[in-house]
Amino acid sequence: MSFILGIILLIVGYFTYGKFVEKVFGINENRKTPAFTKGDGVDYIPMPTWKVFLIQLLNIAGTGPIFGALQGALWGPVAYFWIVLGCIFAGAVHDFTSGMIMVRHDGCSIAEYHGIYLGKVLKQVMRVFTVVLLLLVGVVFVTSPAMLLSMLTAGTFFNKSVWIAIIFIYYFLATILPIDVLIGRLYPIFGACLIIMAVGVGGGMLFEGYKIPALTLANLNPTKAPIFPGLFITIACGAISGFHGTQSPMMARCLKTEKDGRKVFYGAMIAEGIIAMVWATVGMAFYKGGLPELAQQLTKIGASGVVYQSCFAVMGALGGVLAVLGAVICPITSGDTAFRGARLLLADIFKIDQKPISKRITLVLPVFAVGIILSQVNFDILWRYFGWANQTVAMVTLWAASVYLYKYRGNYHWVTTLPAMFMTVVTSTYIYTQKIGFNMPRTIGIVLALITMVVFFTCFMVYGRKYAKTIPDVSKSSSTAA
Repeated sequence: MSFILGIILLIVGYFTYGKFVEKVFGINENRKTPAFTKGDGVDYIPMPTWKVFLIQLLNIAGTGPIFGALQGALWGPVAYFWIVLGCIFAGAVHDFTSGMIMVRHDGCSIAEYHGIYLGKVLKQVMRVFTVVLLLLVGVVFVTSPAMLLSMLTAGTFFNKSVWIAIIFIYYFLATILPIDVLIGRLYPIFGACLIIMAVGVGGGMLFEGYKIPALTLANLNPTKAPIFPGLFITIACGAISGFHGTQSPMMARCLKTEKDGRKVFYGAMIAEGIIAMVWATVGMAFYKGGLPELAQQLTKIGASGVVYQSCFAVMGALGGVLAVLGAVICPITSGDTAFRGARLLLADIFKIDQKPISKRITLVLPVFAVGIILSQVNFDILWRYFGWANQTVAMVTLWAASVYLYKYRGNYHWVTTLPAMFMTVVTSTYIYTQKIGFNMPRTIGIVLALITMVVFFTCFMVYGRKYAKTIPDVSKSSSTAA
């Protein structure tokens, strides 16, 4: 019942709160989108709404709503609360507002968006931070699907190293070719596998006798790790993820009309939340030994192994292969666009025309060289740094959206300011208290995080709102219908 209730709430959230946020933003369906005003046949290409939605979903649904949800399931059903509430009131709001603001600014990259609404200094900081994040994402989303594919082809020539090489070659092609050549044509096929995976595994949990835990806010983690901030960093994609903002410029450049923004940006986040609900349920219900056995298996065989075991157990041989392929597709379709996003960001930074393919190749070669080196680093170490960096970008993106909303919608800025405040506490607590950060005592770290949030909020109320008045008005430009 808890699983079904969560799915229902996510869908209801799309039609209710999603509609409210759309009204707050103030879309203009008669305004030309960048797909028409800046069409170049490479990145700015008008595409059908269903395809833009599917590409956005596959771009953002990496390993996060699968691996992250499995790891987040260790805390028990409290993970459901974070997925549902985080997705509706934070993640989908983050994706919709940032995506639509990018549409208003010609599909600008996320660091440029930060610069417009938070100032030039932060733009330079976020340029570096975002390029690093995209590289981490690209590398994480090479190694995880390679591990799963090597399990399917065990005992053959296609081991993990071979699959890593194949995936890197695909990523390179997807990064330099026009968006409708590979991504636009392959993603509908990939989407079918993703749907089969989610429906098959989710249905198996419901109808094959697996015991889904009842809702509780209790901390059931066998390791006794505190819920806050661990759960909120571990389950990022599926609740809220800064990585999504790095992907949105691609579809902001392909959207035909602003009225499709809620379907593409808010809707894709809700769909990702449903995927996260499925895999959190697998984590809580698949093993007879419960959460202690899940913890053992995550340590012993990793999240990839848990995905492999559960897919074949729930769906049988053929269904298991399809389900594993669905789990492989999630990271691959985020990894390719992570590298593509890095190209777009670097092109914006250095003002490099992306129409000639020679310039695209020259720009991405060093990016892939760094990515190949990083792929040799331990996956678990990369994931820990990715989790914090990811949520920090989300926090900054929400503050930027608050400046935008204050400028154009006044006090309605609270729809992004409240989640921005919450995510400031989450990310600050994590970096203050964890070993990868300052490793402070928990109580001191939380107090400092609250102080950090108050400082950020004060800066927004005193300086951010004043700065908003100096930003050039984009609300009335490009008003002719496409």
